[in-house]
Amino acid sequence: MVWRWFFSLNWGAWWIALPLVAAETYSLIDVSLFGLTMWRARPRPRPPVAPAGLTVDVFITTYNEPVDLVIETATAARAIRYPHRTWILDDGDRPEMSEAATSLGVGYITRGADWLDRPLHAKAGNLNNALLATDGEFLLILDADQVPLPQILDETLGYFGDESVALVQTPQIFGNVTPGDPLGSQAGLFYGPIQQGKDGWNAAFFCGSNALLRREALMQLGIAGYVAEVERAVLTALRGARRVLAKAARSAPRDNDVVLGALAEVASAVETARLEVAALKPLSSVTYALQRRIEEISRGMVAIDIHLLARDLDALREMGGDDEVEWDVLMDMESTVETLASRELSPLGAFESVQTLLRSIDVDRAEEAQPLMPLATISVTEDMATSMRLHDMGWRSVYHSGLLAVGLAPEDLGTMLKQRLRWAQGTMQVFLKENPLRQRGMTIAQRLMYFSTMWSYLSGFAALIYFAAPIVFLCFGILPVNTTAWEFFLRFVPFMALNQLLFVFAGRGIPTWRGQQYSLALFPVWIRATVSAAANVYFKRPLGFVVTPKTRQEGGPNWRLITPQVCVAVALVIAAVIGTTRLVLGVGEPIGTAVNLGWVVFDLIVLSVLVPAVLYRGFQPKEVSG
Repeated sequence: MVWRWFFSLNWGAWWIALPLVAAETYSLIDVSLFGLTMWRARPRPRPPVAPAGLTVDVFITTYNEPVDLVIETATAARAIRYPHRTWILDDGDRPEMSEAATSLGVGYITRGADWLDRPLHAKAGNLNNALLATDGEFLLILDADQVPLPQILDETLGYFGDESVALVQTPQIFGNVTPGDPLGSQAGLFYGPIQQGKDGWNAAFFCGSNALLRREALMQLGIAGYVAEVERAVLTALRGARRVLAKAARSAPRDNDVVLGALAEVASAVETARLEVAALKPLSSVTYALQRRIEEISRGMVAIDIHLLARDLDALREMGGDDEVEWDVLMDMESTVETLASRELSPLGAFESVQTLLRSIDVDRAEEAQPLMPLATISVTEDMATSMRLHDMGWRSVYHSGLLAVGLAPEDLGTMLKQRLRWAQGTMQVFLKENPLRQRGMTIAQRLMYFSTMWSYLSGFAALIYFAAPIVFLCFGILPVNTTAWEFFLRFVPFMALNQLLFVFAGRGIPTWRGQQYSLALFPVWIRATVSAAANVYFKRPLGFVVTPKTRQEGGPNWRLITPQVCVAVALVIAAVIGTTRLVLGVGEPIGTAVNLGWVVFDLIVLSVLVPAVLYRGFQPKEVSG
């Protein structure tokens, strides 16, 4: 990379040379983070036997999934061997679901009136609502389609013998995947070596389902979040108060020591309150004392304010002469009267503004349905942000690699793309709002483990550049490097070879090629997710929350879903035809042309993964699951 940045750039074609070297740098960082993850990848030994007497609530989250699908999961949940209570959390508030839950003998929870006209926060809000309506020491969270095995609690509760463990995540494995896995649903590399590697660094994270959480840890997280929100509101109000007082001080008469002294006294009280908040003094006592102090100063300033008002009225009379002020003069002075009414120059007006700011602090969080929100609500996916906050508070996590639940994967390309988009959007929201590299409560390794997952979703931009580079060279003869092809590939090929060797070694026999194909072929999804997440975080544009359909969507192959990839494939084919012609005619550098033709072939093989995905007709029960 040193050679690429300092000795090989073609500055005459900087518009492709710089993006390409940036993409290569991105890839080097990406594979380095992957290598760091794999450094501690190893399966855990079996946990201790689950102790008797623990209380567990099993939550099955649902919104609009078919009732029979939810009931199948609830029936399996009820059959879990370890004593527990099963609850269906119905965000759709469906009477038929309530009746089915009653007939099955499991609990049923839906939102109450407190949630009307307030943010729902999708699945996170559903879980937070249920969390405050139940009291189990531990929670098993299942998506509506994740059917648990009877031993799921027996094989995982033992980990909580370590009082510092807050989360136990198990894999998500799907029973409706055909051989070949055309949609890339079975994430064997992620739910194997990658999560095991993160677990080795105490950074295995919550994946939304098939996970057990300690209620104590979640409630601690909710209380900490509540305090942080109130503290943020207090500090915001105090900063606003300082600005109001500074403006009033600038506008006050320079020769009125009483007014200036009162403003300075209030400003000092505000600064004292800010320091007390920073020193973790109780917020209620800090704000109460500040309000009382401002009231005392205000009472002492009433006479001064009346005096100022009388002086201003005297000035108006002088403008009208010795006789009574004429009405037309008063009408002409409308702007002056409005200024007097606003009393911007009055110290009492400034004090009242400060008090209004302090009274606006809402300790009950009236904008929310409930003050405590233990599971994170900052993104369209609640899982990663929640576990990151738990790690930041010092809690530990565990990844248990054994199969303990069987789910349903998307059965068509459109559904799969929606699911991947939501995952990527949620991850990038967390990255932009709570960058793990800035979380001081985590170790450096933990920060890098979270960052590596978020970093991987930026691959869409690098993939686009990798597709463009050979097209530019073969069609226009523009080489982004200022060197021979031999010199370039002498340095690049060892990196690529070691990269693939790392995947083979880390995968331990798990097929990884399909995952690598999709990481490049879905570049439009990753780019859209990054851009839309940034628009949401910085410009408040809504993302919405799309529940992944659990049944195949009707209709034939929809090639429009992959229009960008089809356009890239067509451009690659055209470039290949032009490059082959140049090679036959002996135009240009033959080695560079041949190598870029090989690059084009590689790109087309990568994109070819989408052809069976578009044509996929869904799982047929007679087929054996992959």
